[in-house]
Amino acid sequence: MTGPADEGRFRVEGTSGRARAAALRLSRGTIRTPCFMPVGTLGTVKSLTPGELRHAGVEVLLGNAYHLYLRPGTRVLEALGGLHRFMGWDGPILTDSGGFQVFSLARINRIDDEGVTFRSHLDGSLHRLTPELSMEIQAAIGSDIRMAFDECPPGKSSPEAARTAVERTLAWLARCRASHEAQRDARPGRDGLLFPIVQGASYDGLRIESVERTLALGEWPGIGIGGLSVGEEKEVTHRVLDAIEPALPRDRPRYLMGVGYPDDVLEAVRRGVDMFDCVAPTRNGRNGTAFTAEGRINIKGARFASDPAPLDETCDGPCCAGYSRAYLRHLFVSGELLGLRLLSLHNVRFLIRLTYRARAAILRGEYDRWADDWLATYRRGSPRPANRTRG
Repeated sequence: MTGPADEGRFRVEGTSGRARAAALRLSRGTIRTPCFMPVGTLGTVKSLTPGELRHAGVEVLLGNAYHLYLRPGTRVLEALGGLHRFMGWDGPILTDSGGFQVFSLARINRIDDEGVTFRSHLDGSLHRLTPELSMEIQAAIGSDIRMAFDECPPGKSSPEAARTAVERTLAWLARCRASHEAQRDARPGRDGLLFPIVQGASYDGLRIESVERTLALGEWPGIGIGGLSVGEEKEVTHRVLDAIEPALPRDRPRYLMGVGYPDDVLEAVRRGVDMFDCVAPTRNGRNGTAFTAEGRINIKGARFASDPAPLDETCDGPCCAGYSRAYLRHLFVSGELLGLRLLSLHNVRFLIRLTYRARAAILRGEYDRWADDWLATYRRGSPRPANRTRG
């Protein structure tokens, strides 16, 4: 544990090109970067226990304000001591503001400068989400890092729609900060850090403007990069990250939201990103797709019916240490829940271990060479995906 004076301290420990190895110190533990955050949308990383996640090397989880607001609700979370105690996780938690989910999941009635009126995807009930309410929800959750409420437009938005989202996100950010400070005063010891989010869709100039105007509003303990991995081509994502990297503070963590496929993570680390989250490892695991050093494989394939090899020879997780590909395929084709649990755990451990290895390569000063070699092997064995969208 760290003391109050250390809260939010970020120290870059090594660089290799634009890639960074760093540490973010929080009261519930230190996050070593590059890092991957498994998504516990409803207070659980689907099918996995907190103990299994800790054993896999996970240092920080992500929860979601939108989902937790709708169920179980902030009253329950506050009454039971916040999300950490509720779910039995004693490490850091980052919460998404709910903005992306409001725009992607809810049946939206109206977006205006004050907030968003929407109907719940659960029961159709009508709700109004504002920057202030988002901060109140995240304070009730008790998260260690809280994201500002933003407007996240589609990846291929028009310049006019992207401009509107940037302006609205900046206006909401000022309101988020005021509400965050009020919540901090009301809940001493459970205040958390507030990260702003920069937008701008695929427009480099607008992205840089969003960064510069966000930084002009004050000091921030970190920066979220939103509105990528929402349907645009991967080359566009890389170009945007290249464009904004020089404008981002060197001494603050950079969080690319909703990105979590192995190759996407390594390409973003190459461009100076520190933190990532995505549902990809667990969603793919539940559907029978595993990440391996030689590419993604679908374990349900008939070619694995009598394969005695582990899922990934290089992996040190319990799935690869104890079970064959043949057995894992048997579990999936038989509809056994153990199969989806094992592959979900494997994919999480795979990404955690990948970020460990990326960190080591950065500290050796040879990230680009290591990443090029690793990606060449991985991509040879992976089917070429369609443009990925944030989970």
